[in-house]
Amino acid sequence: MFSPQGPTLRELAVQALSSVDRGYDLLAPKFDQTPFRTPDRFLDAVGDALRPLGPFDAGLDVCCGTGAGARPLRPLCRRITGVDFSAGMLAEARDRAGDAEPAPHWVRADVRALPFTGAFDLAVSFGAFGHFLPAERPGLFAQVHRCLRPGGLFAFPVAAPPPVGSALYWALAGFDAGMRVRNAVWRPPFVMYYRTFPLPAVAKDLARTGFDVTTLPLEEFGRRDDGSPRCRLVLARRA
Repeated sequence: MFSPQGPTLRELAVQALSSVDRGYDLLAPKFDQTPFRTPDRFLDAVGDALRPLGPFDAGLDVCCGTGAGARPLRPLCRRITGVDFSAGMLAEARDRAGDAEPAPHWVRADVRALPFTGAFDLAVSFGAFGHFLPAERPGLFAQVHRCLRPGGLFAFPVAAPPPVGSALYWALAGFDAGMRVRNAVWRPPFVMYYRTFPLPAVAKDLARTGFDVTTLPLEEFGRRDDGSPRCRLVLARRA
């Protein structure tokens, strides 16, 4: 699962016993060599799906990490901002941005208290929602809603849950169970769960926040045996 340049088992253990922000500060230099970084295939699929809906003036990458999400935003947005609460991840994002234009503006902030109001036409997020408990979703969505201009779009991919009883189903269930045990016996907590972001509940929370919600199938990832997409792009538009 990890390249030779990735973190060692000891480094992952230290991260897992830290707080979320401290853990990602420690992991940041090697984060892109782990399977936790959103694959380019997903980034490109989202960029391709958003292209017919643009162009956009200002784009926001919510929980931007090492800045991988800036790449699909560049052809779509005149200005790009990435926000994350890990100083280490933002330092990596600055180093990895290179000379590509537009050059993103990196902001350190907790996305549960974003320092923007009506500033963006597009907000995206990739692979970060497992760091928020279900009770935190409405507040998080309200922050993104406040950051968008009227008619602005909040977009993010959501994968279909694995079939019950499959190897992936048990792997994710086991990870979440282990994380709950860890947080019950160790402080500070490290919030990272894979099965706390079901699409029906997420869509309801978005609608209650004031978004008009639709989805697009990302056909690059195929369909399940019942014909449903393996991955959808959620499009939540501020009314």
